[in-house]
Amino acid sequence: MVEWCRKIGYEPSDFDRLRPIHIAGTKGKGSTSAFISSILAQYLPSPSQSIPRLHRIGLYTSPHLRYVRERIQINNQPLSEESFAKYFFEVWDRLEDAARAKGLPTDTSAKPMYFRYLTLMAYHTYMSEGIDTAIIECGVGGEYDCTNVLVTPSVTGITRLGIDHVVMLGNTIEEIAWHKAGIMKPGVPAFTVPQAAPAHEVLEQRAASKSTTVRTVHTDLSLSNIPLGLAADFQLSNASLAVQIVSTHLLALGHPPPLPTSPLPAEFIRGLREVRWPGRCEIRRERNLSWHIDSGHTLESIQAAATWFASQLPDPALVSSRRCTRVLFFNQQTRDADALARALHRTLAEALHDDRPFSHAVFCSNVTFQETGFRPDLVSINADLQAVGDLVVQKRLAETWRGIDATTEIKVVRSIEEAVGWVRAIAGELDGKMSNESGGVQVLVTGSVHLVGGFLEVLESGVDGEKD
Repeated sequence: MVEWCRKIGYEPSDFDRLRPIHIAGTKGKGSTSAFISSILAQYLPSPSQSIPRLHRIGLYTSPHLRYVRERIQINNQPLSEESFAKYFFEVWDRLEDAARAKGLPTDTSAKPMYFRYLTLMAYHTYMSEGIDTAIIECGVGGEYDCTNVLVTPSVTGITRLGIDHVVMLGNTIEEIAWHKAGIMKPGVPAFTVPQAAPAHEVLEQRAASKSTTVRTVHTDLSLSNIPLGLAADFQLSNASLAVQIVSTHLLALGHPPPLPTSPLPAEFIRGLREVRWPGRCEIRRERNLSWHIDSGHTLESIQAAATWFASQLPDPALVSSRRCTRVLFFNQQTRDADALARALHRTLAEALHDDRPFSHAVFCSNVTFQETGFRPDLVSINADLQAVGDLVVQKRLAETWRGIDATTEIKVVRSIEEAVGWVRAIAGELDGKMSNESGGVQVLVTGSVHLVGGFLEVLESGVDGEKD
């Protein structure tokens, strides 16, 4: 990655100008990055900040939900189409110029793969735009992640660790911790949340080998008094980590942080309250219908999504009643979908004290629309297109769920649009027949970032998914 940076005109140390904050982890790194960016945004020029501490904030995350432009944000807004095209082709042209200078072909061999290209583009964008703080979320791992060319970030953070991306990172928590700790740098403060003992030991060993220390940030229960923009109990840990990282970053910029014994500054509270991260613990409401949306796609994140969903259901006296209509809207195309579905059922059954947590379930592919197929930004290059077309995963999921709960009414459809239409039809049939206390049809949309991105695209496009 260092060589790719040099080909477009940068040495890694040049990125020190961005005063970067580097975030790794298995679960919560996107949400933590969003909390950090939202808090720092309160220090941008505004009527309440006559002497602003910051002027332009960059936020680089992955994957995107609806548009690839979401990955590269400035002041919490995705790049415009014009700016995205501008910086995309500036990087493209520099790479081709570098190839020509060495007498090499300018075909695809002169450009890095997708995520590396977008990372190059993000760094180039932020350097060109005069960003004075960039929050950089790792893609996969840390040690060998292409974002990890940063020489001197102001602070690094590692969120909750779990088993994921085992082909690249290993299948033990110790191996995964080793990779994540790769973002630590000599003399740079590093923070993490409470981890399993074997993972924490590895983090401490890696910190020592990199001439730094890693501090554990415990959940600040006082934050539960703040209505977090990401409303789930597990987000308190991410918010607590973000508060510590922002405090450390402001100190690095020459601004005294809040004292541990002092109340949080108004800017911190406002940032925690105003944070928005679509597709994570998000609720959207329609007539007689509530969509609970979370892009969890690992065992731990699916369990967290199920717990959050249970906490959002109406009156506890009704949640185990057969009068409640609850719908599972699910897909996971490339991982162990059956294991995720079983974990989801187990967690919800325990939380609701009900071994039949869903009255209905719909399993669809990640194809966005019934007639036009994938929206271009939402195509997954990792999916087996033949399996997608034949609904292999979805049919297997249906059989798995029937084995778990034979009373659930199950539907398998080809597109997200059709699944939305089916759920809306259920809500329409029950409109006026359900008690006010039931809150209408309650839907959990989860299992895949690609599913959630396509789902939000269908909702935003205004289609109803129903065909004559």
